[in-house]
Amino acid sequence: MQRRTFIACAWAPWAGAALAHHGWSSFDQTRPLYLEGRASRVAWRNPHAEFDLEPLAEPSLPADLATRPVPPQVAGVDGAALLKAARLPTRKDRRWRVELAPLTRMEAWGVPPLRDGDTLAVLGFTFAGERGEALLRAEYLFLGGRTYGLRSAPA
Repeated sequence: MQRRTFIACAWAPWAGAALAHHGWSSFDQTRPLYLEGRASRVAWRNPHAEFDLEPLAEPSLPADLATRPVPPQVAGVDGAALLKAARLPTRKDRRWRVELAPLTRMEAWGVPPLRDGDTLAVLGFTFAGERGEALLRAEYLFLGGRTYGLRSAPA
């Protein structure tokens, strides 16, 4: 019995992180959503970088979104189709939690570390039907005039 207790206690610090991490399959990848706003509560750490996004008061899709170039990445992502299918969220949350990629992938793309107050945009996915928490898994990050793919390493 003592051995089981020891093992349970030894794994306890990692249990929360494992439960908090969401794989791609948890998200509705058929409904890409576009969010733009200001970053806050930035956490530049593993298992993935994340931040809170405070959306613009009057959100809109950029007129050029469907024609923006997307960088090639190792994963087979049809970026052009995702940009054309992008829509605004139907829910009106004033704060979204945005999951980015692991730090090693962010470094491979050359993404500068985000800071509280940075203005940026993301295209990504939420849970089916936008139910549950206001959480977006970012496929693309638009920052400083550049587009970063986050599904896999650069091609």
